[in-house]
Amino acid sequence: MKDRTVFVIVGPTAVGKTSAAIHLAKYLQTKIISADSRQCFKELDIAVAKPSPDELQEVPHYFINSHSIKEEVNAGMFEQLSLQWAEEIFKEKKSMLMVGGTGLYIKAFCEGLDEMPVIDPSIRQKIQDSYLQEGLSWLQQEAKVHDPLFYASGEIQNPQRMMRALEIKLSTGRSILDFRSHQKRERPFHIKKIGLHLPKEVLHKNINMRVDQMVERGLIAEATSLLPYKNLNALQTVGYSEIFNYLEGQLTLDQAIEEIKKNTRHYAKRQMTWFRKDGEIEWLSPSDYGRLEKITES
Repeated sequence: MKDRTVFVIVGPTAVGKTSAAIHLAKYLQTKIISADSRQCFKELDIAVAKPSPDELQEVPHYFINSHSIKEEVNAGMFEQLSLQWAEEIFKEKKSMLMVGGTGLYIKAFCEGLDEMPVIDPSIRQKIQDSYLQEGLSWLQQEAKVHDPLFYASGEIQNPQRMMRALEIKLSTGRSILDFRSHQKRERPFHIKKIGLHLPKEVLHKNINMRVDQMVERGLIAEATSLLPYKNLNALQTVGYSEIFNYLEGQLTLDQAIEEIKKNTRHYAKRQMTWFRKDGEIEWLSPSDYGRLEKITES
């Protein structure tokens, strides 16, 4: 069973993961599982930087356009689905790819997730409603008061993680950190992790260019069509949140575009902070296809 290998390509947004993964999948003649918590939603397109229709035609992808924004998608569900898809791919292939920037989803696939407690639905609803009304600063203050241990862990720019920590603390009286056992589950295949990185100034240039291209491609129209759903979890996403603020008169269009660029840069920094903690990742330039191919042969 251990003669099978998953090559996991990670890195920050706009680093070039899609192009590298498609090149490698064609080289290995295999398929890709996306590990992106937003590209799975069929209603979202421009702001989540999905592979193009041509790219999806070139290489079969799983977890792209697979769910609706009205469905709840989380890391636990991704763990189950991705393991099933891996088994499906391994019936025909000796290797496969996983590519994405959602660190928790990649961790779920590679190591498994800790069992989390049952949450009181009324507590969850109350936290979500308060966050939508009061915003991020309210969430940060609540986390600081109720779960200072989690607050000190540095994940206070991620509203989903903070809401999760808060609902666990208010439901159980215990910190979410108490439920993290860090026990890795054994997988019936080899995992080889490849990280793509660029100098900061190059990555920031890529991000700024990508945002401008998104606006040219019709981001405003896409966000306008999604405005009725702006409170759904799937839409609490950089690229949409800022345009919603523009559409509701809270920002000018230029301000909204600058906010998207700034928030995307911050997101990329958080992604790199997460991935740098993983000593199993071998880092290389996204354009170094020769080395990428060589890694699969070692």
